[in-house]
Formats: sequence, C-alpha cells, structure tokens
Amino acid sequence: MTRLAQFAVPAVLCGVGTALPDLAVSNEEIGKHLGLSEGWITQRTGISSRLRCGTNTSTADLAVGAGAAALESSGGRPVEAVIVATATPDRLMPATAPTVAARLGLAGIAAFDVAAACTGLLYALQVAKGFICTGSAQRVLVIAADRLSHTTDPSDPATAPLFGDGAAAVVLRRGRADEPGALGPIVLGADGQHADALVIPHGQFMRMRGKEIFQHAITRLVEVSEQAASAAGWSSRDVDRLVSHQANARITTAVAQRLGVDRHHVLESIQELGNTSVASIPLTLARAAAGGELREGHRILLAAFGAGLTWGATTLVWPNLECVAGHPNTPDLVEAAR
Repeated sequence: MTRLAQFAVPAVLCGVGTALPDLAVSNEEIGKHLGLSEGWITQRTGISSRLRCGTNTSTADLAVGAGAAALESSGGRPVEAVIVATATPDRLMPATAPTVAARLGLAGIAAFDVAAACTGLLYALQVAKGFICTGSAQRVLVIAADRLSHTTDPSDPATAPLFGDGAAAVVLRRGRADEPGALGPIVLGADGQHADALVIPHGQFMRMRGKEIFQHAITRLVEVSEQAASAAGWSSRDVDRLVSHQANARITTAVAQRLGVDRHHVLESIQELGNTSVASIPLTLARAAAGGELREGHRILLAAFGAGLTWGATTLVWPNLECVAGHPNTPDLVEAAR
C-alpha cells in the first residue's frame, strides 16, 4: 500500500448536497425476476429497497443536482475546480465533469473526472486537497455520482439486488487544522492483481466474484481504517461515528466489530438506498445529519473499498453546516448556483 503525501494546508468541509432519483425498487420486485424472497435479499445484503434512475436521467443529471445543492449548502461562494468521481460516466470521452461544470455556470475552471470505483470519493478528496494546498484553488467542488443499476444483469442474483443510483457532493475550502470539518490524513491503496474480481467489460454487464470481494473488502477496510485513525492520532475509542462504503450490511458489521467500534456508532443508508457506489459515504453523512444521528463535534471515520481493487480512509470532526437535498435537474438550485 502507498500512502500519498499529506498536505500541510488543511482542506475543510463546508458544504454537502445530495441528489436522488424518484423510482423506488423493492426487494419484492427484484425477487420476482430472480426467484428470490424479499427476506433472503435483506438477510444477505441489508437492503430493503433502492432508488434508481430512469433511462432519461444521466450521471451528469445526478451530478448537477448534487453539485448545485452542495454549492447552496456552502453559501454559494465560487469554486475554482470541479472534480467528479464516477464509475459510470455518460460517455468514454469527454469526461462528465466539464459538462457538469458548464451546467452549473462554472465554465472556464478546472473540471475533470476521477475513476476509482466506490473509493472514488476518497481519491477525489485527496486531489482536491492538493489543489488547496498548492494555492491553485481556495474552494473545490467534489461530486460523487453513479448509476450502476444500469450496468447490472437483471438475471444475475450476485449483482442485480445490490445497486441503487444517486449522487452527493461536498465543497472543500482552505482552512485551519484545528477547526471542525478539516480533513485528516487520507490513506489510499490499490491492488490491480485482483482487478477481475469486480469488472464491467466494454459493452457488457458487471461481473463480480462475490465471496472474494467480500473477504477483500473486510480486510482492506479494517486495515485502511486503522491506518487513517492512527495518522490522525485517534484510536477506535475516539470514533463517534463510522461511515463505511455501503456495499453490504454484513461487511459494515464485520468491519465495525474488528475495529472495536460500537454498532450504535455505525451510520448506514443501505437499507433504503442500496449500494450507491461512490456516492454512498456522503449520502450516508447527509441522511444521518438530517436525522440527528450525526451532530456537530462528532469524530467520524470514513472508509471505502471498490473495484480496482481500491480502498481509502480519512477522518474529520463534523462541522456546523446544513446539508441540502437536491434532485436531478432541480431548476431552482441550478439557477442559484450560477
């Protein structure tokens, strides 16, 4: 594992926004296609339902809705870069981010995609920290958006029940290390020797070796979480809230147990949203903040694992901010962001 160099100038979380589609898909509906019971799906995955995009909603639509909401949450001040983390770009070229930036009225600034599957948010946050550290930007908009439900074979019981669609975005600003919202050291890793364990070949559906991914996910999430907590000077006792990528509820439970984090301190959104891929961590944060499970001053450990294989983790203390819930193509939020 390689830990990227940590930056002396802190990046501080100052805005969070979300965008979710309207189409709810139940376990009953999924199970009918697969010959599985609702209870079996819930028991194996922790998922009861998921939200999915229709064919007319793109990844860019999701990203624009979440980006506009995050900009409003942060006070509407300008940003100097837009980074879109996604595993489902709308096309191979050009990247999704320039289109999203233009639709948000941000044409002319740096805009590009980051592809690290479900770990993409952590990778994008590290890149955003680099912009802020070097003085290239005072504020950066990081958007995590995926519609992986459209990459799965409806007849595949290993992947068809898992994925929901959605997006969430954060705004980072230059700040101080001792203020709430300052990101701790970000630890990242990858191992391409196992790339074929979870893959979407060109023009084909997703293929996943579930048992293999399950074991790798637990091992790497525990490992990287311990490293990020140690780099921040924390122990497991210091963690008020654990937010792991929402891949499978059994993975999250196993990771929390091995880290020694109380199960009541684990935040989840997988039951209602399914596996929302790269967007799952910020979506979980936003929902927990809205529901009162996450409050100002809580010490949070964030950890993700995804195809590649990739993994990453970081820490922060939750700041006093209002998360804004957007929607794909929300006209008023997009207009306000311009």
